[in-house]
This record gives sequence, structure tokens and C-alpha cells, in this order.
Amino acid sequence: MNKELIIPLVTKKETLRDTMRRLFLVEKLNNKFGFGLLLLFCIAIASVISLVGLKEGMVIIIGMIAIPIVYGIVAYPKFGIFVYLTMAYLLMWFIKIGVNFPLGTVMDGMEALFILSLFIKQKRDKDWSMFKGPVSTVILIWIGYNFFQIANPTAESRLAWVYTVRTVAVVMLMYFIFLYYITTKEFIRTIFRLWIGLAFFAALYAFKQEHIGFFPFEDAYLHSDPGVELLLFIGGVWRKFSIFSDPVAFSYNMVTASLLCIGLMTGEISKWRRIRLGFLTVFFLMVMLYSGTRGAYVLIPATMILFTILRYNKKILIGVAIGAVLAVGVIFVPTSNQTLYRFQSAFKPSEDASFNLRKMNQKKIQPYILSHPLGGGLGATGEWGKRFAPYSYLANFPPDSGYVRIAVELGWIGLFLFCLLVFTVLKTGINNYFIIKDPELRSYCLAAVLIVFALNVGNYPQEAIVQYPSNVYFYLVIAIIGVTLRLDKEQNKLLDAGQ
Repeated sequence: MNKELIIPLVTKKETLRDTMRRLFLVEKLNNKFGFGLLLLFCIAIASVISLVGLKEGMVIIIGMIAIPIVYGIVAYPKFGIFVYLTMAYLLMWFIKIGVNFPLGTVMDGMEALFILSLFIKQKRDKDWSMFKGPVSTVILIWIGYNFFQIANPTAESRLAWVYTVRTVAVVMLMYFIFLYYITTKEFIRTIFRLWIGLAFFAALYAFKQEHIGFFPFEDAYLHSDPGVELLLFIGGVWRKFSIFSDPVAFSYNMVTASLLCIGLMTGEISKWRRIRLGFLTVFFLMVMLYSGTRGAYVLIPATMILFTILRYNKKILIGVAIGAVLAVGVIFVPTSNQTLYRFQSAFKPSEDASFNLRKMNQKKIQPYILSHPLGGGLGATGEWGKRFAPYSYLANFPPDSGYVRIAVELGWIGLFLFCLLVFTVLKTGINNYFIIKDPELRSYCLAAVLIVFALNVGNYPQEAIVQYPSNVYFYLVIAIIGVTLRLDKEQNKLLDAGQ
């Protein structure tokens, strides 16, 4: 660009540094210079695409987007948290659409940037006090145990450990990131709005799948493998999966979104907002039925027991009693509707052939668990087991349960540690709920406790917390349990100081 174009943008009193600050930070390139820069950028991209191809041009565009995002994550971690939570929710959808890019590695890279940002911040502030507590201690022990598994003498494959540890242990480090950077009620409020917004999009997407049909790329996926059709086409009806990897992940995320709304409804909010949250709760639970996931159907009734205990009062008891009567009626009413029939079968496990088969498999594997205190190694079962150790005893064993998988891969020691983690989180959450004075923070803490409880109940019939986005949001709500008490104490100190 020649001097004639630059000179009018610089006033006599401005230095070059002041001019750059005005153009980029104050006016945010909403000026002639910005439009000129954009034009040059477009011409450059078009030239690259015409000379070397579309793929190389897209790489440049992705690089141009990635650079400011990387800077934003390190310099502005709260912005990074929003990007990370959004990516976690939409990750499997992008993969299904056909985005040919290692998005899982992108998530790992973002986690590394968050950790780098934390240490940079701590180098200046040097305050580790917020990381103290029983939950943080048990999480560190659990992460350490998972990393120790690399030396497990009974493990058949180290590569299976490499691929599995990312979504089982490394992602848990995000608990400390959330705990550190969530510092205000407004930030929690914004995170919950983002969560509900993403869940509403997923629910609408499933509604479209049910009543309009699948997109061509989804239809191609459904018919790509006889195994997929066997799992998802039941009783003449396709199970819906929305934007997630499978119907189980979809149904569990609808349950957690509905519990988030129920928890928020207990706060001191306007009548109109309570009505909106009630509508969203019903909508989330309705589309959840499209998944055909029986393990998800029992989560709301089970969690409502805990909700009734924590919110013990006459209105809650009457509401739960009415809900229980209606539920019993739905469970036993005669029907030919396949969706409703599958819902009813969730409450009659003894009549369910797949449930009985799972019980048989669990009984069969018990001697192995008891004789292998360290387990067969992280990633020994499922996809990675079949890929890296297809000859092993565990490669073709279907755990069909998060707890069974832990017991098989990490041994009864690992199962004990995970149960200790769940107990510690729930005990801390319930204690915090009764200690917190601020009604808004109490509702946030209650929502978090309900979600943790539901996911751990759901972790028995299915694997509830190893797939995106549940693995990320699970540690988000655990962090919120600690954050809400911290914010309440800080708020109370300010009130006491002002008196």
C-alpha cells in the first residue's frame, strides 16, 4: 500500500503506534484501511486457490482463524472456555458432516493452551488456594492412577492407552481450568445460557430427524454398515442421535439439559423465565424419547428422588407424587407405539433380553476383575482394544457400562478410586447446597449436583462420561459445585464488610 493511502489515516498528533491502536483496537478495522486489508486478503486467497487448489486455500483460511483463537485462549481464557464448550458440543456433528480434520487433536491442543495460560497466570499471581479441597485431591489421584496405567504389566497394548487416556484422564484437567477462571455469577449465567442454547439446537435437530427425516449424509451413515443398522433400526423405527455420536450420547445430553433447567427453576427468577425453563424441560425430555435409549428413561425419576430430598417441602412432594402417578400410568398403559413401548420396557428389566445378556456378561467377567487388581489396561476393551490388541481376551468383551469398563480396564482399585471420586463430589455438592445463602448460586449448585448424580446413575447401564460433550460438561459441573460456594463466601464477606 502506497503512502497516499496511509497518510490520510494518520493525524499530525498521532504516532504510528497510536494509529495502529486506533485502527485495530478502537475502530476495529471498520474503516478504509480495514476494507483495503480485507480486499487484499480475499485477492490473496483467491490467487492461492486458483494456483494450487481449494484444499491449500482452505488451510490458509483455517490458519488465519486459528492464530487469533490461539492467542485468545491464552490471553483471554474466558473467551477460550466458550469456544471449547461449543466445540465439545458440536464436535461429533462436524465429524458426521464430513469435516476431514483431526478435531480431537484440536481439543487436545486447546486443553494444552489452557494449562499454559494457567501457569502463566500463576507465575504472576501465585495463588493455588482455590485448588485445595477433597474433590481436587481425589481428581489428582485419579489422573495419576490413569497415567500410572502406562506401566500396567498386564496391559496388552501401550498405544491403546495413548488413545484412551486423552478422553478419560487428560480432559479431567479442565476441572482445574473451570475452577480457576469461573469467577463471577455472570460468567456462570452465560455458560448456562450457552449450554441451554446448544441443547435447544440439538433438540430441534432431533425433532427434524423424527418428523422430517435424515439429511443425505446421515442416511449414508445409517446404511454404511450392517452393524449400525442393527443397533439403530429397532421395531421398524430409526433411533435418533441428533448432532451426537450415537443415541445414547444424545439422550443423556437431553437429560442433563433438562436437569439444568429444573435446577435453575428453583432460583428466585421471574414467572416468565420459569415458564420458559419448564417448556424447555418438557421439550428436551420429549425428544429424548426419540433416541430409544432405555438407560436414559430411568434417569429423571431416579434423580427426582434426590431432588425431593434436597428440596423437601409440601409443594415438591405433591408435584413428585402427581408425576409418579402419571409415570406409572404411562408405564403400564397398553400401546402399539414403538417409542412408548421401548420407554415402558426400561422399567421392566427382567423382561428385556439385552439387559439379561448384560447381566450374564458381567457375571462372566467378575473372576477376571477380582484376579486383576490393576485391570487389563486402559483401552483394553472396545474400539481401541480391537484395533491394537485384537487377539486379547478383553478386546471383544462388551462392557456396556461405564463402571464395568473401569473395573475391567483399571481393576477393582480403579473402580474403588472412581467410586470415591463420585462420593466425594456428591457429598461436597450436597454440603455446599445447604451452606450457600445466595438463592441464585444455590440453584446453580443444585443443578450441578443433579447432573452429576444423573450421569453416574446412567454410567451403569451405559458409558455416560467418556464421549464428547458429556466428558467435558461433567467436569464443568463438578467445578461449578466448588465455584458456587467460593463466590457465596466472597459475597458474604463483602456484605459483612459493608455493615
